[in-house]
Amino acid sequence: MQPRLSICIATLNRGAYIGETLDTIVGQLRDDVELVIVDGASKDDTQVVVGRYVAADARVSYVRLPKASGVDQDYDLAVSHARGEYCWLMTDDDLLKPGAVDRVLAALDGNVELVIVNTEVRTIDFGGTLRGALVAKQDDVEYAPADADRLLVDTAHALSFIGCVVILRSFWIARDRAAYYGSLFVHVGVIFQSRTPRTRVIAKPLITIRYGNAMWTPRGFEIWMFKWPSLVWSFAGVSEAAKARICAREPWRQPQKLLLYRSIGGYARGEYDRYLAACPMTTTKRLLSRTIAWMPPRFANALSSLYCGLFARHARMNIYDLSRSPHATFVARAVARSAGY
Repeated sequence: MQPRLSICIATLNRGAYIGETLDTIVGQLRDDVELVIVDGASKDDTQVVVGRYVAADARVSYVRLPKASGVDQDYDLAVSHARGEYCWLMTDDDLLKPGAVDRVLAALDGNVELVIVNTEVRTIDFGGTLRGALVAKQDDVEYAPADADRLLVDTAHALSFIGCVVILRSFWIARDRAAYYGSLFVHVGVIFQSRTPRTRVIAKPLITIRYGNAMWTPRGFEIWMFKWPSLVWSFAGVSEAAKARICAREPWRQPQKLLLYRSIGGYARGEYDRYLAACPMTTTKRLLSRTIAWMPPRFANALSSLYCGLFARHARMNIYDLSRSPHATFVARAVARSAGY
């Protein structure tokens, strides 16, 4: 029998986390739901951990690749191995809430091509809440193909997290995926490259994100200053006004962004030389971007933390990042404590 749903996980060196994730999934599997795990040649004990679940449940399958091919291609491979009508592109270190699979299955009515599963964002130890929901909707909502602007504006920040995507497998296969290998957001490229899918958003959060544990965290400057904006601004079927509400075309031109990354250790002389030195900018902008890159990181951290504490207490994820930075000051820790974590 063809499964109704395939939960697809791409993983790499997550032996310390993936067991906790699988514990929240396997207990929710049904006869019409399978779990497909593609391992990009992990060098830790991921294979051993996953092997226990494969041996215990025939609905769990495991594919180990001979070498790493990148997260985008690994998710694409997971979908190619899946047999389900729909594929849920789940992550390898976050948690499903009880009843999540049944709730998603109830949303797959045969007409929808994409379901976006709302998520809550918690600290790395799950002890504190950073965002109650990434999609700010109280009730389920639907989007037609003509609603591309509204879909992007309402869901792009949630879609930066791949685990919220449940997509019709035939829709995925029919789209260009290879063009987005290396973007780190192949799923977003699949959704917005041309006619957007008929979409349903489940308003109630069904996933708990372990914030700050992403494999790409050390590459944050490159990703959020260049890769993500380049992807968002490449979509021809979305208006420039809608794109601008998600991110600036060139956010690296914004001094406050550079200061934040300097504060958390993601921007320094190396990043300036690699990414910004050759970028065209005014003399004033160049001097400012160089000055921030040369600024003592603890001073930048204290300055950013003070600003967040006085004027941006709603920026909980930024406050959390500042407090966990290797350059964190007593100001950062005090602001984080006052925010509840």
